[in-house]
Amino acid sequence: MKPYWFKRLILGGRLPLAQARHERLGKATGLAVFASDPLSSVAYATEEILLVLILAGATALSYSLPIGVAIGALILIVVTSYRQTIRAYPQGGGAYIVTKDNLGTLPSLLAGGALLIDYVLTVAVSVAAGIAAITSAVPVLIPHRILLCVLTVAGVAVANLRGIRESARLFAAPTYLFAVSILGMVGYGIAAAEFGLLPQAPYEAHPPGLEGIGLFLLLRAFSAGCTALTGIEAVSDGVPAFKSPEAHNARIVMAWLGAISVMMFLGITYLAFDFGIVAGGQETVVSKIARLVFGDSPFYYEIQIVTMLILLLAANTSFAAFPRLAYFLARDRFIPRQFANQGDRLVFSNGILILAGLAVLLLVAFAGDTHSLLPLYAVGVFVSFTLSQAGM
Repeated sequence: MKPYWFKRLILGGRLPLAQARHERLGKATGLAVFASDPLSSVAYATEEILLVLILAGATALSYSLPIGVAIGALILIVVTSYRQTIRAYPQGGGAYIVTKDNLGTLPSLLAGGALLIDYVLTVAVSVAAGIAAITSAVPVLIPHRILLCVLTVAGVAVANLRGIRESARLFAAPTYLFAVSILGMVGYGIAAAEFGLLPQAPYEAHPPGLEGIGLFLLLRAFSAGCTALTGIEAVSDGVPAFKSPEAHNARIVMAWLGAISVMMFLGITYLAFDFGIVAGGQETVVSKIARLVFGDSPFYYEIQIVTMLILLLAANTSFAAFPRLAYFLARDRFIPRQFANQGDRLVFSNGILILAGLAVLLLVAFAGDTHSLLPLYAVGVFVSFTLSQAGM
């Protein structure tokens, strides 16, 4: 009896099944829930490009801008493609469903497995990057980053176990505040650099690129920066979570997601290029840009706090998408049927718990290091994209 009482205290009372339709998401809350991952990935995508290019020396960093433009174009292509997928699959058209209908069972299982791995990595990377954002501003916390990561995963899991609508309220404010703050920093940074208003002298600008940089390095930098595409799949997979008309609302959210993501990603990449930012050390690229633009003013700390919040809460994309994909797989009898059961709060609680546990294992194994976790993204993200588009 005591464990049951404790469960009610943490998660809240049982919801009637008829309440499920009232737990649906509108466009504004849907953007917060499903787009927080692709929006937040701009906080580390540019940094990954720079970390690869620096291997060829400081001169190679000048290639970050054209690589960023190419990735921005790819984001728009993928977003446009998934808008078509949503129209064709209004009941939910993630890579697993599309591949199963058009390419067969084995390719669909490959797509589903890749996505499940990707969602676990999304939680681990988002949480690690969020803790890195706050430790950039408060270095004294660096020795405790693994503990902070574990506690954060537990907190996000509990929020999702309470139900979709409550978690949506929790995640909406940081998502929109992050977008406004980053776009504001980009706009002010460009204007301040133009009119000489920066509180600190910018770094020396990157010299123009030279011919000696190999194609393999450029492609590696491009693939590293493609972490900016992570999470786009979740909107098409989560169409049933939207209010009616579900497909129409999901397509609108997908369009918003693409436009905002590209503006933020290209803005950060341009400022890193223009200011001569070099990635590395204990401070993130976004922190270095914000410190150059705002100095040690409250605006700098506001940028770091909202970056931390959106990255920590971006894991909610996976907590919304992983259990739903697991439900589809369980419904088709490919994984245990318990993943298809809804808990008292009308969420797929078994999927949420498994996702949280696997993410914690990764964070502990990789010591909460974002750069070490990100290469694992490549297989999951692009295998699912490729199979889904091949199916369409």
